[in-house]
Amino acid sequence: MEAGEDFGPWLARQLKLARMTQTQLAETVDVTRAAVSAWITGRATPRPETIERIARALDTDLATVHTRTTDTLAGLPIGWYHRPGHADGGRELGNAAAFAFDADVGVLARETCQNSLDERLTDNDRPVRVRYTIHELTGEALDAFRRAILWDDLHPHYTAVSEAASQQKVGRVVDAGVRDMFEKSRLVLLRVDDYNASGLTGDDYDDGKFSAVVRRQLESLKSGNSAGGSYGLGKATLWATSALGLVLINSTLSVPHEGRTERRVIGRLELPWRFVDGRPYAGPAWLGRPDPDSLGAEVARSWWADEEAVASLYLDRDSEEPGTSFLIVGAHDVASLDQSTLDLDVEDEAEGDDGTRDIRAMHRRLVEALGRDFWAAMTSGGSRLPLLETSVRTLRNGEVVIEEEKVDPAVHQPSRTRALRAFYDGTTVDRLTEAGQVALRTVPFRLPLSGGRRGTLGSHPAVLLVTDAEDADGVSNQVHSLRGNRMTIKRSGVSGLPLGVNAFQAVLLMGQAAGESIPFAEEAEEFLRAAEPPEHDRWGQTEELTLRWSHTAHHRIARLTTEVNAAVKEVVARPKRAGGQESAKLRKALTVPRKAVHRRSSGSVLPELDALDASIGASGEWQITAEVKLPRGDDELPAMTPVVLLDVRSGSRPKLTWAELVAVEGCEVEDGALRFMPRARRAVFRGCTDIAGHPVRTALTRLVLELRAGKGE
Repeated sequence: MEAGEDFGPWLARQLKLARMTQTQLAETVDVTRAAVSAWITGRATPRPETIERIARALDTDLATVHTRTTDTLAGLPIGWYHRPGHADGGRELGNAAAFAFDADVGVLARETCQNSLDERLTDNDRPVRVRYTIHELTGEALDAFRRAILWDDLHPHYTAVSEAASQQKVGRVVDAGVRDMFEKSRLVLLRVDDYNASGLTGDDYDDGKFSAVVRRQLESLKSGNSAGGSYGLGKATLWATSALGLVLINSTLSVPHEGRTERRVIGRLELPWRFVDGRPYAGPAWLGRPDPDSLGAEVARSWWADEEAVASLYLDRDSEEPGTSFLIVGAHDVASLDQSTLDLDVEDEAEGDDGTRDIRAMHRRLVEALGRDFWAAMTSGGSRLPLLETSVRTLRNGEVVIEEEKVDPAVHQPSRTRALRAFYDGTTVDRLTEAGQVALRTVPFRLPLSGGRRGTLGSHPAVLLVTDAEDADGVSNQVHSLRGNRMTIKRSGVSGLPLGVNAFQAVLLMGQAAGESIPFAEEAEEFLRAAEPPEHDRWGQTEELTLRWSHTAHHRIARLTTEVNAAVKEVVARPKRAGGQESAKLRKALTVPRKAVHRRSSGSVLPELDALDASIGASGEWQITAEVKLPRGDDELPAMTPVVLLDVRSGSRPKLTWAELVAVEGCEVEDGALRFMPRARRAVFRGCTDIAGHPVRTALTRLVLELRAGKGE
């Protein structure tokens, strides 16, 4: 049984909705005006026989008055409120926030799951459960849904937008969505439900989560300091994914509002400026019950719906758990329009004849996006519980097209999931010696002082995990970086890997993802959150980072990336074999011309080769590792080209070509030349020669390795 609202506040609101005064109610139920005032202020309660007369006066049943879990049907009906055009003639031809993201279900999954993670209830240690339901409506089911959303009231507004579509980008999308619905007699609904989340709490208009999502733009009210969102833009992906610009909402609250928690319902429509029946309208509209306190009782606010109403709007929830359901009406996925991205198998092709190919493709893309971006949040181990559970199901007119599919991180990211579980279980190793092991390194992240001050606040030990790659991981030799909410933020490849390394995957845990008791975990969370753009797909220079820290604060992140890459290379590099007579012979066959130290005209010293190692590969190629000594100083060093020559007794030395040339440390390879990192003191590179260019058998040759200034010298 739901906990009903107190009688006094409930009765006061019913009188407003019915546009009835306290005096009028007193006369109708045959009591004094003072008695009604006492009921509303909570000083007294009406007798049972009086409650019956109150129910008749409000045109409702006794159960509604006794339980007080919903409003009566008397007075102001549910309807659409369209914001009037601005008095100064200003026009918004669409919601600019929606253009921050693509109309892509992969982007939608990333933003909505991030928001649900941010609103997870943490007191019970259970994960937030997010379910995506793709539901295609046709025929009578579609007609019934249009009646439920009062389509006849919306139709003139859509018609006005369609007529001006040629001049409006948003209008063209909306016009195409309306035509698709009528010409194909189909409509795709995409519902996002979360459970064990806070829900849209707070007042309709005052500061709170409800108003931040439903009423406002660029406002982010998050529950924790490890929250992913910070711009207040992510919610715009819901409306961007709707070709009709329409989203319906049903929220179960974790904190009661007006004495209730269940079935708080509202709809929001995003259309461009339009002219309808001689009146201008600014853009947004809301579906709800007219607020008696607004001017002319026109502004629509949320209402407490009954079970029949939420069922007709396809907003019914599975349980009383707190959380919110967002229904995207007319969902479209721009990426799915490119058939090359679908990667449908033979079974999909065969089943596509029944007209479900589009929703099957949308289902698959949602599953892939969730597994790619949130594998870490769904991973558990040791004492760590998962933060998130996700699933996707697909229906057509209530019939199952694809059964509910729970996203398993071990299927979508097996290597990284294994690495994270090993960290949670405490089974990591120092070095990879067997398949399936996970190596751990800590990499210092030096946090700067805020306010533009010089110096370091402290060193946050980020956790680096490295393990062997598997085919299902996707692109190998990458580092996935994440922080407290365990959503993958940054993906980056590791350049300059040693020759012949095994394919690997690496995970970098920052902030609270590395452990809440790790030094400076909260400070790292705050810094990295400020370093994320609205897409939350990298760390770098942002306006907030510049304002709160300094214009050079992002250099700390670049330095961290360099140190992470060096640590990865140290883990995956094959250990050098003990030197023997054969190694000594090879080293003798490889020489470096020793000349006077070269200086540039400015007097600064050029980089010079300092140490060499060589071996002959299985195909007969020379495999060379060289160390370069870099001069001290702040001057930018010139590019240097490593050149390998055959040592001959007379004549010019034949030049060999490189089959491969890679940077290992302190440098980068660019067009066959080495560019050195600022402030580095040494650099290491590796290369192997092209066997096709060897004039004689490798074992019979001696080489000379030179380092020449410039490119291609």
